[in-house]
Amino acid sequence: MYRISELAAQLGLARSTLLYYEKRGLICGRRASNGYRVYGELDLQKLRLLQQLQAGGLTLSECKQALEARLDRTVLSNRLAELETEIAHKQQAHTLLSALLGRGSLRDWHAQADKLAPDAHKNWLEQQGFDEQQTLYLKWLSKDMNEHDTYMADFMAVFHRLERWGPGSNTDTRKALTHIPFAPHTVLDIGCGKGFATELLAQQTQAQITAVDNEAQAIDSLAARLKHAELDKRVTPLCASMTALPFQSGSFDLLWAESSAYIMGFEAALNAWRPLLRSAGCLMVSDLVWLNETPSQEAITFWQQEYPDMQTVAVRLAQIEQAGFRVLSHFTLSEQAWADYYGPLKAEVEQRLSHQPDSAALQDMAREIAIYERYLGEFGYQMFVLQRSD
Repeated sequence: MYRISELAAQLGLARSTLLYYEKRGLICGRRASNGYRVYGELDLQKLRLLQQLQAGGLTLSECKQALEARLDRTVLSNRLAELETEIAHKQQAHTLLSALLGRGSLRDWHAQADKLAPDAHKNWLEQQGFDEQQTLYLKWLSKDMNEHDTYMADFMAVFHRLERWGPGSNTDTRKALTHIPFAPHTVLDIGCGKGFATELLAQQTQAQITAVDNEAQAIDSLAARLKHAELDKRVTPLCASMTALPFQSGSFDLLWAESSAYIMGFEAALNAWRPLLRSAGCLMVSDLVWLNETPSQEAITFWQQEYPDMQTVAVRLAQIEQAGFRVLSHFTLSEQAWADYYGPLKAEVEQRLSHQPDSAALQDMAREIAIYERYLGEFGYQMFVLQRSD
């Protein structure tokens, strides 16, 4: 026989818990001749079995029912489903905490955070020590702050050897320029990269041009080429953020933005850049769009990860009108412009992958090249020539 304190010690339970169990009819004590409440061996074993059932996630009432009657399989099935859900949540928590400690990938988490709370996510990354340029590169390229430095080292090793940093051609740039209805005097090239469009604009106009990019190496490359072409007197290369351009309202009569609006988001770029134009000033902006109403699932899956805001031309035209512009012209970037970019990129990536097969950056670039080779025509860059409507 066990006194209540002895029973509690055997089970690792509080005296008050045993009294509650007795009140619920799970055990039944009796008074000994000395007045102490005592319990038998069966009470002890019954409570040990109860603890085993509770470890399976059953409530006290369900445990009592299981001890006193046949097992209710519906109850057990429901408890199992709840437990599996809880385990899945715990596993997600374990995966995230491990990744935050650098023991796993944060790619999916960053993508979800950027989708649900883009501004808060950006601010959080800055609190972790990433500057604006690194934050943008993390969002669009590495997608994992734990592997960011290694990823960007591999990425930039490829692009420092390439002339073009994105699809484009002088032919398409000239074509867009022919739709500007005036001779521009002040031009801002936003996200100029190594400045192929900048140089052409300087050759084709007499305007004073400011070329902005946040990558210092690209700005240095542009400055050297402009000096060699004797165009440096009319072009000012500037390393700065396109999300916070340091210019007064109405400073330019032409803005040029090839393949760069996506960094801010197309609609946000239109709204942020419009005040920089004088009345009736023009903006040439290109954006990656769906050219097919029913693109292939593989292409959809890829671009949903890489550019979630990718839209059809019709959607972009509606957004353009809503932002206070009228469309002077729009056309699709030529296939040659893509080939001039992806041909050298593919050769460089394949050469490096043979020595760095585990590089995440090189693997990502190889996947993008494969999507281009299989599905170009279902998507493409659209050049939009716009005029501010006042």
